[in-house]
Amino acid sequence: MDAQSRGRADDIDPADQWVLNPHTGNYELRLDQSAGESPVAARTATAEDSGLRGDTRTGAPRDGREGSGRRGTTSPEVPGQRSRRSSQSGGRGAEATATAGRRKRKAPKARRKKALMWTGGVTAFLVATTAVGAYILYEKLNGNIDAIDIGDQGSKNVISDGPMNILIIGTDKRTGKGNEGYGDKGSAGHADTTILFHVSEDRTNATAMSIPRDLMTEIPECETKGSDGTSTTIPGTPNERFNTSLGQSGRNPGCTMKTVENITGVKPDHFMMVDFNAVKELTTAVGGVEVCMAKPVDDPKSHLKLPQGTSEVQGEMALALLRTRHSFGNESDLDRIKVQQQFLASMIREMKSSDTLTNPKKLYTLADAATNALTVDTAIGDAKKLMTLAQEIGKVDTKNITFLTMPVIDNPAEPKPITVVVDPVKGEQLFAMLRSDTSLTEVKQKQKAAKGKQAALLKGPKAAPADVRVDVLNGGEIPGAAGATVTWLQNQQGVLKSTNKANAPEKIKKTTLEYAPNQADQARALAEMMGLPASAMKPGTADAEGLEAMVLTLGADFKGAGIPITGPAKMPEDVEKSSADKAVCAK
Repeated sequence: MDAQSRGRADDIDPADQWVLNPHTGNYELRLDQSAGESPVAARTATAEDSGLRGDTRTGAPRDGREGSGRRGTTSPEVPGQRSRRSSQSGGRGAEATATAGRRKRKAPKARRKKALMWTGGVTAFLVATTAVGAYILYEKLNGNIDAIDIGDQGSKNVISDGPMNILIIGTDKRTGKGNEGYGDKGSAGHADTTILFHVSEDRTNATAMSIPRDLMTEIPECETKGSDGTSTTIPGTPNERFNTSLGQSGRNPGCTMKTVENITGVKPDHFMMVDFNAVKELTTAVGGVEVCMAKPVDDPKSHLKLPQGTSEVQGEMALALLRTRHSFGNESDLDRIKVQQQFLASMIREMKSSDTLTNPKKLYTLADAATNALTVDTAIGDAKKLMTLAQEIGKVDTKNITFLTMPVIDNPAEPKPITVVVDPVKGEQLFAMLRSDTSLTEVKQKQKAAKGKQAALLKGPKAAPADVRVDVLNGGEIPGAAGATVTWLQNQQGVLKSTNKANAPEKIKKTTLEYAPNQADQARALAEMMGLPASAMKPGTADAEGLEAMVLTLGADFKGAGIPITGPAKMPEDVEKSSADKAVCAK
C-alpha cells in the first residue's frame, strides 16, 4: 500500500494515483495503473443497479453489507493515470488522450465539510477518513494504530445513540520517536493536556472542556490489563495532581477516564491519545497553522520566538507554542490552556478553509502521520471503527463547538497556591449541564422548536405531593439509590405513596419517568421535585387504572437524593468560552 514507492517506480506522481470515482463523487487511491474502477467502486455500482444504493461517503450499502446484487450494466471506466514518460515524450496515444480529458474535467464542487479538530493527531485521521472513505485507507493505516485494553471503563460500542464523550489526551512522554530531548528523559508520560469532548445526542453541538493538569483531586482505584491478559489493580490516592492519573504507578488512559468520571459524573466512552511527535508531524503535514500574538513572544525556555500579529507555525515551533508556560498571562497552566484552545480553533479553520479537504495527497500524508501517532481504546482500535466514529462526530457544525476550561479556584490548602481545585459552585453547574446534555451554543431554530415541544411536557398543573404515586427502581451506579430516593421523597417532599422497587432489570444511562396521560399532573410535580429534564418524561398512550403508579427509573445521571438531575439552562457566569469559528490573539 506504499503509494509513493510504487508510483515512483513507474514514474507516476503519487498525487496522480488518486482518481475520481464517478459513482461516489470521492477520490480513490488506485495502485494498479492498468485497472479501471476499484473493486469497491465496481461493487458499489452493482449495488446501485440492483437497488442497494450505497453511502456516497464510504461506498458501502446502507444496509451494512457489501454490494452483491444482480449484475448491473457496464460502468464507465475511470480515466487512466498520467505517465510522466508519455507526457514528456509528447506522446498522443490513448492514455495521453484520456489524461487530457481528465485534466479538462472539473471535479464536482466539494461538499460542505464540517471538519472537527480536537488535537492534531485525531483530526487529521478523522478528516481524511470522512472525506476519502476508510475503504481506501484501511489496509495502509490500520496497522499504524495502537490500542489499549481499558476493560469496562469505556463503551464497547463505537458510537452511542445518546450523547458521546471522548477523552482527548496529549501526553508529555519522553520516549519513542520525536519525543526525546525535552527534559525528564525517559518519562513514561502524564496527562499533560486533557480535553473532555462532549457531543450532544442530536449531534448539533459539542463542548470541549479542558482539564488543568495542576488540578488537585482524588485519583480513584483503577484496573489495568497487561499484554498477557493479566489484570493489575492500582490503589487510589487522595489529593493528587490530575496529570498523575496517567503514567504514575503504571496507570493507563483507562485510569484517566475513571478520574474524569469521578470528578464530573460524566463517563467517557472512548479515549484518543497523542504525543509530542504528533504535533510536530501533523502541523508540518498540513502546511502550518496560523496563530496570532497580541505582543511579541521570545521564550528562551521553550525556544518560542514569534512577532506580534499573525504567523504560521509548524513542527518544533508549533510544539513550543503549545508547551510554553512563560509567554502568556500569569505564566500558569490555565493561560497555557487558553493558547492551546486558540491553536486548536485555528487548526479547525485551517482544515476548513485551505485546500486540505480537496487535496488527496495532503489527506493521505495527514492520515498516515496521524495514525502513526494515535493510541486509542480497543473498542475503536481499527480504521473502519474510527471512520464510523468520525462520520458521526462530523455531523457537528464547527460554529457550534465551544471551547472552555473546567471552572477552578486556587487551592485553599496551599499558603501560596500553585495548584487548583474544582470551583464547588460553577464546576458542578457545568458538569450538570454536560450530564443533562444542555447545549452551550445556539442551535438551529428547528431543533430549538423540537426541544420546546418536549419541554412543554413540564408545563401545566401539578398534583399535590400527597397525590403523587410512584414506584422507584435503581438502574444507575449508586447502590441503594432507590431506597434513599424513596426515603427522601417521603420525609422531605411529602410523597408518601412512593415505593422502593429495588434494582431495575438493566442499567440505563439516563433517568426516566414513565406515566399515563391521566397521571400528567403527578408527573410534572415529581419532575419538579427531582429536577428531571424534559427528555426524562416518557408519557404513555393509555390511561392508568385504579391505583396504578408511575415508574421512576434512576439512571447513571442520578447523583443522589435531592440533587437535581438536570443542569442549569445557561452557562455559569464568568466562565470564559470561545467558538471554533472565531480567531483570537494570544495575550
